[in-house]
Amino acid sequence: MTLKRLLLSLLTAVVLLLVGRSLWTSVQQVQPQSRLDLYQTDLILQAASWQPDSKETDFQLVVARLLGEDPVANALEQYQELKTTLANTSTDDPTSAPPERPAALDLQIGLLQVSAGRVTDALKTWAELVKLQPDSAQAITAQVLTGLWGEPAQLLPDGEVLIQQTLSGWYANQALARLYELQQRRDALTQLQTKQQVAATQSLLRLAIVGGLPALGSLLGLGLIVGLLVQRLVAPKRSILLPSDAQMAWSVPWQGETVWEVMVLWFAAFLGLGQLVVPLVLLAWQQMGLLANPLDFRGQAIYVLLSYGAMVLAGVTILVTVLRRFAPLPQDWFRFHFNGSGFLWGIGGYLSALPLVIIVSLLNAKLLQGRGGGNPLLTVILDSQDTVAKAILLSVVAIAAPVFEELLFRGFLLPSLTRYLPVGWALLFSSILFAIAHLNLSDVLPLTVLGCVLGFIYLRSRNLMAPMLLHSCWNSGSFLALLILGGNT
Repeated sequence: MTLKRLLLSLLTAVVLLLVGRSLWTSVQQVQPQSRLDLYQTDLILQAASWQPDSKETDFQLVVARLLGEDPVANALEQYQELKTTLANTSTDDPTSAPPERPAALDLQIGLLQVSAGRVTDALKTWAELVKLQPDSAQAITAQVLTGLWGEPAQLLPDGEVLIQQTLSGWYANQALARLYELQQRRDALTQLQTKQQVAATQSLLRLAIVGGLPALGSLLGLGLIVGLLVQRLVAPKRSILLPSDAQMAWSVPWQGETVWEVMVLWFAAFLGLGQLVVPLVLLAWQQMGLLANPLDFRGQAIYVLLSYGAMVLAGVTILVTVLRRFAPLPQDWFRFHFNGSGFLWGIGGYLSALPLVIIVSLLNAKLLQGRGGGNPLLTVILDSQDTVAKAILLSVVAIAAPVFEELLFRGFLLPSLTRYLPVGWALLFSSILFAIAHLNLSDVLPLTVLGCVLGFIYLRSRNLMAPMLLHSCWNSGSFLALLILGGNT
């Protein structure tokens, strides 16, 4: 064994250890999707108070299907499940907000229990909160709520202010409505109901966008998939599905050791920069007063930009340095053409990926029971009200990530593997590595499926524009949904 191979072997062992540690650590973390589900649940609760101006039964039927059969019961179940999951959860990621303390959810759980007619259970829930966190704002608010629904009812001082400061949306409206009823403040109650109707209308619009657009895209994607399958059966010679290896394989001028070298060096740089170098730089900046400690939302966005920028710089340097000795490369390598064909492949791939990834994500959530970690950017985008921070994050997820990740995983890795593996296996293996690179167990199955679609359209189009466009549409669509859901806070 040469010295180079020995060093690569040692580095591979270190990379496998670090990646395995990250995946194992993510098992103990709550998926950010749990919070997304709660945001959507809160939107549904708020929208459920909507009162139509007319008796359009068809429209009311659409709204009823959008909201579900029993929004309160569904919300109560989700909140109780999240409280149980959060009880033993922690995160060490500097870009993620600290997890909500499980007891803080008791305010919402109690109000949901009241709305479900379980007043006795609600009083017990709030009593437990007061016992666990007696001096917290949530505990004081819990005492206010206990007074509102207790027997006899008691109105504590500054109850209205505490409710407005501690609760929001549907939960605040429920508590304030009870307070105004007990105080016999009919004008305040009328104003609250008017405000609630406006909020309910806005929530319906958000739900229609967040739920309706992906549903429409998924239907179009399913239609496209079915059409391709029918074409495969009716006219197999003209089908774009399952072509032969000879049609799909690249002319690869390097050996497997070069593929090994590039990927191991990239993973090592990615992990080293993300888990050591950039955090040390961040710490130094905080000590010099250049960034807040702890990071505010803009600081977290700058941290993400710095981390990803360093990773892109390292990755491009590795690719250029290792592949330079094989110049000039064959013409079909790293091709990028801004044309109509690439656009159609990208959009078609996006529509096809939607139903596949959504189905796998639902199965994945059931399998992992809300654990497995996830992208910490989700929490930052949800909570941030900083326009600059959002613009920075959008540039990363919609531009930088699609360009570089497609360059590495589809532009280099997938074609390289076609020299040594059947095309189908090369597609699957490159997609698994793409998913693992996100270092969260909850992402592995959904991103493997997405990676397969990304790889397939690159195999067929031979144009990096297509997977880059698909990747950008995917990330941008997720970003838009987060902005809409976050607007509910």
